[in-house]
Amino acid sequence: MNKNNKKVNAIIILIGNEILSGRTQDANATFLSKWLNELGVRVEEVRVILDEQKVIVNCINEVRKKFKYVFTTGGIGPTHDDITSQSIAKAFNLSYSYNKEAYEILEKYYKPGKFNDGRKKMAKMPDKASLIYNPASGAPGFIIENVYCLPGVPSILKSMVGGLENKIKGGKKILSETISVSTVESEIAKPLEDVQNNFSNVEIGSYPFFRSGKIGVSIVMRSTEKNQLKDCAKQIQNFIQQKKIQIIERE
Repeated sequence: MNKNNKKVNAIIILIGNEILSGRTQDANATFLSKWLNELGVRVEEVRVILDEQKVIVNCINEVRKKFKYVFTTGGIGPTHDDITSQSIAKAFNLSYSYNKEAYEILEKYYKPGKFNDGRKKMAKMPDKASLIYNPASGAPGFIIENVYCLPGVPSILKSMVGGLENKIKGGKKILSETISVSTVESEIAKPLEDVQNNFSNVEIGSYPFFRSGKIGVSIVMRSTEKNQLKDCAKQIQNFIQQKKIQIIERE
């Protein structure tokens, strides 16, 4: 990858005991990674951590210095175990209280008499936070410096990220191409390594799969350089044809 583009990096932190227990399958990391790639931001790490204040504080204070963008999902709802907002405040040594704008948004969103204490809790966040507006369910996320805090419900998270695109300054768009073939990794390991050696600006990965009773490998190429990606794909296609390996799919 282009050295300058590597500076525009991100980490995604999934906060929730339900993910670690296996009760909930995460969809947010996949969505956010694809969205950030489109903006030229390279996701270099994804972590899943406990709903524990000390764990959240330590994690945030570690990663916010290493990554240009930090995205958290989960823990900003109305229940007692939603402690992300309070933990982020502690990580930045900020007070934790009602955000006036968030409170007004939620007060208008709910019918009279329905704006209970749990819902009011969703308006509490670190001092100096700027809001991430929520067109799906009212309750906003928030931003503190380079930390972006989003909800854990995938449909709500997806509705909110569109409003962030003007806030994210990425590098070149990260392009990708995939060639899926009917073979095993050991059969293509050496020629694939040779191609990788020819293209320092292209990241090549091989991922075995088993579909409909058949084994295969997906060769994924990623780069910010369109011509390099095209030439790399051509070389891979050439050795696949020479080995008489069937191409299942290209995308």
